[in-house]
Amino acid sequence: MAEFKYQKPFPVKEDKTQYRLLTKDYVSTVEFDGRKILKVDPKGLELLAQEAIADVSFYLRPAHLEKVAKILDDPEATDNDRFVAYTLLKNSEVSASGDLPTCQDTGTAIVMAKKGEDVYTGVDDAEFLSKGIFNTYGDRNLRYSQVVPYSMFEEKNTGTNLPAQIDVYSKPGNSYEFLFLTKGGGSANKTYLYQQTKSLLNEESLTKFVKEKIRELGTAACPPYHLAIVIGGTSAEGNLKTVKLASAGDLDNLPTEGNDGGQAFRDLEWEAKVQKMAEEFGIGAQFGGKYFTHDVRVIRLPRHAASCPVGVGVSCSADRNIKAKITEEGIFVEQLEKNPARFLPAKAPELAPPVEIDLDQPMADVLKELTKYPVKTRLNLKGTLIVARDIAHAKIKEMVDKGEPMPEYFKNHPVYYAGPAKTPEGMPSGSFGPTTANRMDPYVDLFQSMGGSMVMLAKGNRSKVVTDACKKHGGFYLGSIGGPAAILAKDNIKSVEVVDFPELGMEAVRKIRVENFPAFIIVDDKGNDFFEML
Repeated sequence: MAEFKYQKPFPVKEDKTQYRLLTKDYVSTVEFDGRKILKVDPKGLELLAQEAIADVSFYLRPAHLEKVAKILDDPEATDNDRFVAYTLLKNSEVSASGDLPTCQDTGTAIVMAKKGEDVYTGVDDAEFLSKGIFNTYGDRNLRYSQVVPYSMFEEKNTGTNLPAQIDVYSKPGNSYEFLFLTKGGGSANKTYLYQQTKSLLNEESLTKFVKEKIRELGTAACPPYHLAIVIGGTSAEGNLKTVKLASAGDLDNLPTEGNDGGQAFRDLEWEAKVQKMAEEFGIGAQFGGKYFTHDVRVIRLPRHAASCPVGVGVSCSADRNIKAKITEEGIFVEQLEKNPARFLPAKAPELAPPVEIDLDQPMADVLKELTKYPVKTRLNLKGTLIVARDIAHAKIKEMVDKGEPMPEYFKNHPVYYAGPAKTPEGMPSGSFGPTTANRMDPYVDLFQSMGGSMVMLAKGNRSKVVTDACKKHGGFYLGSIGGPAAILAKDNIKSVEVVDFPELGMEAVRKIRVENFPAFIIVDDKGNDFFEML
């Protein structure tokens, strides 16, 4: 009979994270039954959540910014890679002022915590963590994205960005460890679970599978990505939890080989293989090139003999993850980069000039201008855009289905799929980057047949339905850089006004005026799709 031996599932080695002291208040120790108990005043939990969510909304990790800056120095990077990387660095510089968050989708607030058995708070910790999250979303220029159901089909925005996802686990000792994330819809929607079998676990099958699945990620979640692939797991939910931790860099210090106890480990050989695959796809940092991923983490887990779950997920260019801890010494949060300008080169990369497009011409003239240029052409947009996303599209379709006319603004102007964060005082706009385009794919053929949505602007690749519709009706899909929402608000968006459905909050239809707004032709009126040509 085998001898019992406990194996810690995730034996992560020493944490080398740089922390800053938030406060020495709210913590004390008492002796009880020979043990040192860490007492945490619940107000400390509230303060910690408030500060962590604020920091992660405006600042990024230095290690992440170093990887972005590296693209500018790589002779193998394409002009498009460099253009995206430089823009993302400039965006971080703007966001670091603390007014405009790095991304307009300020995300679902997620807290994953490990509470020592000798830590005492005397309350439901989730309540006080939620209060801190509530404070930050109310006080700062962030966006409320959470909707709650009243019935199967009736929903309403909470106006607070609550509820948050809060998971608290136990561990030995008298310290309390945290990972805070704000996960936007773009990258959250690129988390996948595939239920596979033993037949996947050979070189040929796994290579084919990984190539297929990571290509399907596309660019909607704002690459370059931190990509995580987890193979195995004692349950589906255990696999996906590991994906989230790995994409956030929380498992970087795992061992690099397995053992009899089933410890999780990183497979460095497969990480290198997958990174090379990603570079060779040609997708690059959104519009063609080498930098589809910054790095890859491949984690191998034990599994039930009849199951082989495989999870895939990413952390996007808004790499919003921050660690924190409460110890006898005080309350600490991870030190994020407060001076991202130090990663910028002395001058912007020299690129071929973009094509200037005046959006205030009649729509027919805008289409005549766009048809002159091939897909992949970089554009500079000036003029008026209509902003509408999921719920607005659904409402306009309801109108059309009832026999009501399509609003003229949808015919007269290009439509930008986006939803802004709150507007800082004295500024024309809050952070206002593009949302994922393919959520609007089902509407395109119908709307274009009625003269609407003839020019669409958003992020990410789209389905063949859109390519076919553009060829049939003479429309275009333009790609906007996913990620630099702060710099778009500061430099490119000159005015914003609500023109329809004001009750929808961030989903209301808006009219905005833009200058020097960067975009690329992704799908043209001839049936060409940039991503299909790679």
